[in-house]
Order: sequence, then structure tokens, then C-alpha cells
Amino acid sequence: MRTDYVQRFLFEDLDIRGRLVCLTGAWERMLEGRGYPDQIAELLGQTTALGVLLGANRKGAGRTTLQVRGNGPVPLLVADCQSDLTSAELKIRGMAHFEPGAQGSVRELIGEGRFALMLEDAASGQIYQSVVPLEGETLSEIFAHYLTQSEQLPSFVLLFADGSALCGLLLEKLPKADERDADGWNRVTQFAATLTLDETRDAQPYDLLTKLFPEELLRVYMLDAVEYHCPYDEDKVRDMLRSLGRAEVEGILAEKGEVLIKNEMCNHEYRFDAGAVASIFKEQAHGQRPD
Repeated sequence: MRTDYVQRFLFEDLDIRGRLVCLTGAWERMLEGRGYPDQIAELLGQTTALGVLLGANRKGAGRTTLQVRGNGPVPLLVADCQSDLTSAELKIRGMAHFEPGAQGSVRELIGEGRFALMLEDAASGQIYQSVVPLEGETLSEIFAHYLTQSEQLPSFVLLFADGSALCGLLLEKLPKADERDADGWNRVTQFAATLTLDETRDAQPYDLLTKLFPEELLRVYMLDAVEYHCPYDEDKVRDMLRSLGRAEVEGILAEKGEVLIKNEMCNHEYRFDAGAVASIFKEQAHGQRPD
């Protein structure tokens, strides 16, 4: 049973489209070793769910990055979804910054701030960015408001997450929806609002959608698989240290006793002692890396 997926679908008679994301294994791997409290994991999971929902709708290779920045005890949530031409899977990663002991409502945790969406096109290298103030009391409300304003389409967003699963449902009302069925949008959003996280954990997407919308004619598309992808890449870090220059790196080494590089997005640490630093610049001098 595929449990890490995005399912795109269309209400044939209503001119309403939707996407459903459900993640279990990929989400658990993203949380491994991070020690996030339950409420922080929930917020990051909801942000990740929307990132996948938006990333799945893009054509071609590229990266979709969401950032929620605020002045509260959870000042940063980041979710990143990448698609490329060499893999049929969407690749996710993400992180949260939070103060120990942070508690409260979503808006109390995030505070006042802004939501940013960045779209990077792999073919052209262009990056498109949109930044708006946070409006809404929950992440679902904040994201729905953004989508309605940015895409000029009424949107319904429902997001859930805990430490073992996340799901998200996005519905968009297309321009001719009211002509097709004046009550259609109201009807399907009422049914959509009854979805719970527990219903999605072990359900196949088609079964879940037909249970949620039993009276509607649905067209479902091929599933998009999702995986957590944040590999340990020491060569990339070595290249970065070379770019800093030998004097600066050896200065850090003399002060700290080692060079420590933290990749917060992937939760990796890279440590270089005196021997490792000498090896890096020896490779540079010879123009090669050892096997």
C-alpha cells in the first residue's frame, strides 16, 4: 500500500479540482533525530503538507519552498519540495526553529509575521517569490487566504499532522464552477471539512476520496510518490570550506579546536579536525580529491 503520495483529482461535473497528500514513512524520516515537541511537529507537518500540495501542481523540474516567519516563540517554519526529470518522486525536507517550552495557539506560537512562497525553475534558474502578511488563526486559514489572493481562485485547505503521519487536502474553485452547479462548491467543502487525520493513515487515496465525496463524479490522476531526501554530502561541505580559504578555516580551527558545520535543514553535522582540514587544502593544492 502506498502511503507517501499526492493524489490529484477533478470533480467532473463541478469545475472544481483538488489534491490530497498523505505521508507516513517519509514524514517519520523527516522527523528522525530532531526531538521536536508534538505541537512543533504538527506545525512543521502542516507546512510540509502544503509544500507538497503546491509542488505537485508544478510542471517540469523545480523547487517549491514555503517559509512562515514570525515574532513568536516559533519564529521559523520551512518546507521544501523538489521535483526533477530523473525521478518520478517528489522530494521533501524541512525544519522548524522554536524556543524551548513554547506553547499556545498557532498565532501565539508564530506571532505576527509573513508567509513566503518561492518557486525555482530548474530549466531557467529563475526564482519567483511572493511574500504576504500572515492572516488567519490557523495554518490552514493562513494558507487558504494566501492561495485565494495569489491565484484569484477560492481555495479550501485542510491540514493535519502528528508525529507519525500528515495529510492535507486542497480544493480550488475554477472560474466556471458556479455555472456548472451553483451549490457545488458549498457542498464539496462541507464534505471535505469532515476529513480527519486518522481516516488517511491506512487508506488508499481513491477509496478515501469516494468515501469523502460519495455523490460526486471524480476523475483521479496518476499518483505522485513522495520521499524524504536530504543526503549526507561531505564533498559539498569540503568545497564550501575551500571557497572560504585556508587562512579563515585554520583560524576557526585554532579558536574552536575543530571546524563544525551544521546543516539545519537536513539535521546533519560535519566535523573537521586538524588532519581533515590539512587534507582539504592538500587536495586543493594538487587539484584533486583522494579516493
